[in-house]
Amino acid sequence: MFENKKILILGFARSGYDAAKVLASRNNKVIVNDLKELNPSNQEKKEELEKLGVEFILGSHPEDLLDESFDYLIKSPGIAIDHPYVLKAKKLNIEVMNETEMAYRLIPKDKNIKLIGITGTNGKTTTTTLIYNFIKQDGKRVHLAGNIGYPLCSFLSELEENDIIVDEISCQQLENVEMYHPNIAILTNISEAHIEFMKTYDHYKEVKKRIFQNQTSNDIAITNMENQEALSLVKDIKSTVKYFSSKNEINGAYIKENAIYYYDEKIISLDEIKLIGNHNYENIMAAILAVKEIGVSNEAIQKVLNTFGGVEHRLEFVCEVDGRKFYNDTEATNIKCCQIALSSFESPTILFLGGYERGQDFNELSAYVSHVKAIFAIGSCRNRVKEFGDKMKIPTYQYEFLKDAFPTAWNISQSGDILLLSPASASWDQYKECEERGAEFKKYAIELKKK
Repeated sequence: MFENKKILILGFARSGYDAAKVLASRNNKVIVNDLKELNPSNQEKKEELEKLGVEFILGSHPEDLLDESFDYLIKSPGIAIDHPYVLKAKKLNIEVMNETEMAYRLIPKDKNIKLIGITGTNGKTTTTTLIYNFIKQDGKRVHLAGNIGYPLCSFLSELEENDIIVDEISCQQLENVEMYHPNIAILTNISEAHIEFMKTYDHYKEVKKRIFQNQTSNDIAITNMENQEALSLVKDIKSTVKYFSSKNEINGAYIKENAIYYYDEKIISLDEIKLIGNHNYENIMAAILAVKEIGVSNEAIQKVLNTFGGVEHRLEFVCEVDGRKFYNDTEATNIKCCQIALSSFESPTILFLGGYERGQDFNELSAYVSHVKAIFAIGSCRNRVKEFGDKMKIPTYQYEFLKDAFPTAWNISQSGDILLLSPASASWDQYKECEERGAEFKKYAIELKKK
């Protein structure tokens, strides 16, 4: 498979690089196309691949590049589902896939590799990281892969007998899977998101459901008993479904008497868990259900939960300065994520809200802001954030840039306050990616601590 073929890779992100490297080593004719010219950090990778025979066409998408001579189109997850090359490939019966699907097909089938796939609207990165850390702490060979930043292609050559792969998979990746088959598949939750990419909510849900499409009764599916949309997606799947709940005692993982239980077995008290928030307890329960299927011990789970403080940029505790606690939740690029963040605190909260304008409805935060003492409206949608704050009778300060808002936020804060960056907005108006926004917030908080 994937030998002596002609393959177009559309998009030269990290997954494109790793896919090209693997395919070039298998005697394929590989062409990489990207609309952008490469930045200096990628130039070395380009030169490495050119030595392997990879051809690059950069700066445009030539109309005549893709023709019937190609066997596969492998696209970056960020490429639109209605990109002209994608539509043309389908007309020419050229199979369209992404690096995840390609790499899955190359996993050695004779080594008893176990694959755990994790998707969902919110919580998938934290859940993926917890699963990986639980398994690693238990002493088993495990690899971290997927949307979390580690292409599956990058460690294919390292796989050994009985290895475990923990793979975060996004809707953009699930859009182009056909054979992908996790032994354990997790849907953390589902709510409306990524409509600008998926076009409709119905299509988004249908794509998320694809994580289960190749499972059999011998496989395990895990989902959230308290999320009705998720429950509706697992009604007719073939795999054995297991559930977690943060509200009710169920036959699965649940919370009782301030502790997390796995069926009738107490795993850990909530007071012993470093992560905060009900949403994180749900992520933990999903992870526990997964790792119990492969025999991970309670001791390993407990040790990780005693020390794991969260994934960077996702409700990340930054520092405490003069009694004020700073939390970086820059990955909260939609309203639902911001609701989750606000629900995690009861202390007076100063909220940094806003960013890229894409019509998000801030009124959906109304039921979550009773403890918010001030709002700092930032970014291109700051005028609408100000309107929302005024409507809620919350003091709202308007600044275009985070750097200008930060000194005022500090000056009005008091000991015991939470200063929370949870913008409910993408960052593309000012930053290349939302991690840059989070890094800036952390920089300002840590500078205060050093004074």
